[in-house]
Amino acid sequence: MNSTPWKDSVQRAPCLNSRTDLSGSLSMDDFWTEVENIKQSSDSELEEGNVVDAKTPEEGEAEAEWLQDTGLSDLISDHASDGSNAVLLSTLTKTQTAAVQRRLDTYSHSRRKKCKQPVRDVRDVFGAAASREILTETEESARDLTEQGSRILHNTPVEGGLGGFMSPSRVPGKDELFNTDVAYSEQAAAGPKRNLQRKPRRLQEDCLLPKLKIPKGRLGVTRIGDLSPQDMKKIPTLALIELTALCDVLDLDLKRNKAVKRKASENRIFGVPLSVLWENDQKIIPNTRVPLILQALLSSLEKKGLDTEGILRISGSQARIKSLQQKLENDFYAGLFSWEEVHQNDISGLLKRFIRELPTPLLTTEYISAFASVQHIPDLKQRLQALNLLVLILPEANRNALKALLEFLRKVAVQEKNNKMNLWNISTVIAPNLFMHKAVPAKIPEGQEKQLAEGAADVVRMMIHYQDLLWTVSSFLVAQVRKLNENNGRRYQFYDRRIRNLLRKMHTDKEKAEKNQAEPSKMVKIQASLFLKDPLEVHLDNGTKAVDVLKQFHKNVCQNNWNLVSTVNLLKCNGSVDSSNLVLYEVGGNINERCLDPDTYLLDLYNINPNGEWIIKQNPPSPPVL
Repeated sequence: MNSTPWKDSVQRAPCLNSRTDLSGSLSMDDFWTEVENIKQSSDSELEEGNVVDAKTPEEGEAEAEWLQDTGLSDLISDHASDGSNAVLLSTLTKTQTAAVQRRLDTYSHSRRKKCKQPVRDVRDVFGAAASREILTETEESARDLTEQGSRILHNTPVEGGLGGFMSPSRVPGKDELFNTDVAYSEQAAAGPKRNLQRKPRRLQEDCLLPKLKIPKGRLGVTRIGDLSPQDMKKIPTLALIELTALCDVLDLDLKRNKAVKRKASENRIFGVPLSVLWENDQKIIPNTRVPLILQALLSSLEKKGLDTEGILRISGSQARIKSLQQKLENDFYAGLFSWEEVHQNDISGLLKRFIRELPTPLLTTEYISAFASVQHIPDLKQRLQALNLLVLILPEANRNALKALLEFLRKVAVQEKNNKMNLWNISTVIAPNLFMHKAVPAKIPEGQEKQLAEGAADVVRMMIHYQDLLWTVSSFLVAQVRKLNENNGRRYQFYDRRIRNLLRKMHTDKEKAEKNQAEPSKMVKIQASLFLKDPLEVHLDNGTKAVDVLKQFHKNVCQNNWNLVSTVNLLKCNGSVDSSNLVLYEVGGNINERCLDPDTYLLDLYNINPNGEWIIKQNPPSPPVL
């Protein structure tokens, strides 16, 4: 959303500044007040000639970019593939495969219209025989995943309806389950058809937002940060394909803007890309995950502003904020800037200005429109599914910064009794700062300002309220990463067809044999080389969890029953053993590395990844916060 249309809407719709709208929903006063504040702060600084809009891709161009971002560009390339497409395609579900095919068909149609030349067929890329086998394997994979999803959908009692859909009536205060075992698009395809929300919907009060929790399966829950960087690099691609498939099933147009290169800022802080700030700050404090200036702004507000009435809503002096911005540019990295002398409302203004002046939106140029479009999905859980996937698609620097912001905003909401800022108030103030950006085109139809503004605020409210859920890597995505890793070494091009068929049959037979040979118990060795000379032997049965192994480790260390290498990092000042920061990792096999949920059932994990190892490690310390 470009800032100009929203500014104009303040004049076009003065009747919107009322305590309740025509449907009796929540007040939007703070939203329009914030829009006016942004207009006043930017009018004196931003010349219209400096506004650079992102481009809307032309017909066919969007599909080509989508295939590029999903790693499937070889499907429309004149060059032979090395088989990586086949590996990815072999992991997709039925709805995900349909999403890929739809983009290929659209691209082919646009290419024929422009060039009058047919695009190369998939069979031309891989060879006819190989393509048949790849597509057959893809169909088998999709069928297996779909059948598995069907079993979960029909055998798992999910509160709130089929596959995680909302039930017509909710019991206030009762937890509802959010299913992550089955691909969201498969859930949507299996559920009832719903029309997208084109009419204003009544927004719920904060206290009526349902409580959602992810049911822990036998393999536990995986959070962002639990996977190794190598495996996390695969997640955005899979999440983009799944988001596209979900939007296809919901008949929601997923529009992505094309980023435009902007002139580099001469500043060191404001107007500097998040990725550049993050990279520079890691040279100062290694392993820091959030730009130091953002940490400092949030930390200062948390120390002196959480109890301030109207914090974030009441704007500081624009003249002081502009002066403070210049002082930060000159003194922050030299350590000469004093936060103690700055009023909390001015810090709040600096925070919002920092977000707005990023050269590209915090939610990214490509996906800010997709975040805004989530409001059109009528089902709450499906809105959250889309947001979960969008969070996973974000670049790491943006995702980390967004999480830091949302964690702070949740702390503000907790202090509502003192600061008079409830969750909705906070959302209506923050939404314009997230969604109004000079680099993003926005054409708001006259008469829809209120609906779109309410929807944007509601999206922000969902991100604050359900942030723990949104920062989860769904179980079905982890399963696809495992399959990618398993299939990555397989070759599709350099063998005789009969040999490939034989290898595929052997692989299938092996998988079936492994599934049939699932053991009721198992003795395994767990590595703890930082502390133990010899591996720890653990007997696994159906009830053994990761937390049980860590308890056994702690017990034996305390009793000195093991030949220890070192206990330096385990000893407290009083000499007692502290193992609270120890975690169990799954390493190797079909996963690079994964920090295990304490409630992971280890025998189930062994049966899924028999070639992996388990290692006890210490959680790395969090980098210091300014």
